[in-house]
Amino acid sequence: MGDILIVDDERDIRELISDILKDEGFTTRLAGTSDEAMAEMNKEPPSLMVLDIWLKDSRMDGIDILKTVKRDNPDVPIIIISGHGNIEIAVAAIKQGAYDFIEKPFNIDQLMVVITRAMETSRLRRENSELRRKDVTTTDMVGSSPAYRTLKSQLDKVTKSNGRVMLTGPSGSGKEIAARYVHANSDRAEGPFVSVNSASIEPERMEEVLFGRESAGRGIEPGLLEQAHGGVIFFDEVADMPLGTQSKILRVLTEQQFQRVGGSDKVRVDLRVVSSTTRNLDEEVEAGTFRQELYHRLNVVPIDVPSLADRREDIPELAGHFIEGFNKSQGLPLRALSEEAVAMLQTMTWPGNVRQLKNVIERILILGSDKGDIAASEIPGDAQGGENDDSRVVLSGSLATLPLREARELFEREYLLTQINRFGGNISRTAGFVGMERSALHRKLKSLNVVTSSRSGARVATVAEEDAPEDA
Repeated sequence: MGDILIVDDERDIRELISDILKDEGFTTRLAGTSDEAMAEMNKEPPSLMVLDIWLKDSRMDGIDILKTVKRDNPDVPIIIISGHGNIEIAVAAIKQGAYDFIEKPFNIDQLMVVITRAMETSRLRRENSELRRKDVTTTDMVGSSPAYRTLKSQLDKVTKSNGRVMLTGPSGSGKEIAARYVHANSDRAEGPFVSVNSASIEPERMEEVLFGRESAGRGIEPGLLEQAHGGVIFFDEVADMPLGTQSKILRVLTEQQFQRVGGSDKVRVDLRVVSSTTRNLDEEVEAGTFRQELYHRLNVVPIDVPSLADRREDIPELAGHFIEGFNKSQGLPLRALSEEAVAMLQTMTWPGNVRQLKNVIERILILGSDKGDIAASEIPGDAQGGENDDSRVVLSGSLATLPLREARELFEREYLLTQINRFGGNISRTAGFVGMERSALHRKLKSLNVVTSSRSGARVATVAEEDAPEDA
């Protein structure tokens, strides 16, 4: 049923409690001093601890043991027993994290009720934690494009190490999903995954949120670093972390310990750190807004997460994945995408990247028909959003001001750029779709000054600058 550690300096008391618990189906371990208790804790944390406040011939009393155990093993419930009980001691024990306080001589039935409830509470916490972890591990990486395969290959290489990872890429590209993938496939998968959104936490509260706090009125309130003990902490948008907090995080990374706000005890943590940013941290360091030492500590393994524009081939697969997800989670219609809808999604601009695509799919399923394929006409007109690249021509009335030859050339260049990027730089697939021979398409691209080059592991078509080498 469970392993219970009984700590009491009176041999008769600890053996009596042990015999009663064994009759109820529990396994027990016994300790008569603080050193014996900590040795048992370090050997393997129990499911629950019954702890006497006063321990003769010990260098630590029950409150000291309680603080240490709650610092290093916060999930272990502790029931305090004492023959010198008073309100002050009971309150102090509860504030330090004890599950309950029982005064000697205690009623056996009362003790069993408290132990049963504590074990049940601990079991429910473990189950909730496991459910949260399962939710993390089902966060799927989706795609098959060259850019996606490059990303996944890099992530697979770092999962089994304990190295710190810095994920860079535009907003909405999937940096947190990549971080969760690293966690779910690492040796820390059974540990917690704690996300810190540095941009959403008020600067004056950052240290309290990260390190926790101690106060006479509210006792110990663990922070996010403590909650992530044994697992992964993800610093999202780490460039938004205040400079003062950056220096303290640097110390945590160096020493693997810290003090809570208002506290004096050192809290030891075992963490793997994954960070992300949309900014150029080299420029932030040069501007004095990010500490160079912290940057080097966090940037051990830099990995670039490509934008949706660099992995357009994945759009049909991503859209299908979102449709299935919304069907399971919200009961929205399970509809397929028409070929015209796929073509439109692949040729649109996506300033919000994968996050924007997911929002567009959800809107279509909510507002659209309950059955039938999703048509191109159902795709929201404002989904493209954002501004077009200055080197790209918007296919609109602007063409009407140009002579036919120039307008045709601009249209052909824009059309072929769009189609090549839609097919991930694959000239053969582009030629098949546009209805041209491959050699003819190559000649057309050369005449239009269009070249392809590698970016994020994918082939991307661009307009060549003057005298630039061709790669088409």
